[in-house]
Amino acid sequence: MNNHYHHGDLKNALIQAGIEILSREGMEALSLRQVARRAGVSHTAPYAHFADKQALIAAIAAAGYQKLYEALIAAQLSQDDPFARLMGTAHAYLQFALDEPDHFRITFSGVVEAEQDYPDYVEQSKRCFALVVKVVEDCQTGGLFTQADTQLVAVSIWSCIHGFVQLLLAKQLPGSLTAQVSIHDLFNLHLRQVLPIDNR
Repeated sequence: MNNHYHHGDLKNALIQAGIEILSREGMEALSLRQVARRAGVSHTAPYAHFADKQALIAAIAAAGYQKLYEALIAAQLSQDDPFARLMGTAHAYLQFALDEPDHFRITFSGVVEAEQDYPDYVEQSKRCFALVVKVVEDCQTGGLFTQADTQLVAVSIWSCIHGFVQLLLAKQLPGSLTAQVSIHDLFNLHLRQVLPIDNR
């Protein structure tokens, strides 16, 4: 039994235990009883925080979005130029996936059912997307990007970033490329190919 529990931090201990079970054993192995066992607490302890397995999954994903938000906002605050903020945001997204691949995969796995029942999950995901929208809007205001619908542009850019990260985590990027240049340099090249720069 792995004892992750520290006094006053039961919820986070249970979330971490859930991440470990999902990443190593899959969805079928996840239960509140198994999470309690891995965290080293009684089988009734999780019910103080989670009504059922879906509530735990939503909390795991919400925590992932919260960590991602903190990384993205830190990257944006470190830059003044809108384009530099966007690039920093993209690299922070990549770095979160590299640092915490299991949590990243679970957060974006789409396994949360009845999302409207978990307002914290919905709020955390919206906050992350709002950061992307804002920096795209700033780039458009500065004349850097095409003046298409801001949310559509943001979705397009996010899709390009997320697709690269997913290929990387799945080890689907050609080894010949990753052997020649660093992941961050390759990511920079990718972004500069796909960003909607206004060349008029």
